[in-house]
Amino acid sequence: MGRLLKLLLVLAVLGFAALTVYAYIGPYFGVDFSAPQGEVRKPVTLDAD
Repeated sequence: MGRLLKLLLVLAVLGFAALTVYAYIGPYFGVDFSAPQGEVRKPVTLDAD
């Protein structure tokens, strides 16, 4: 049971490290992490009664 927990912990740390590296290295390979920007208009009905 201890081996399994240790393996899961190691995999979690490696996954976190991989995501961190991907976030820093990704833009050099053309990956765009920015949110899409644009104007959003939605009608709003106000009830003043």
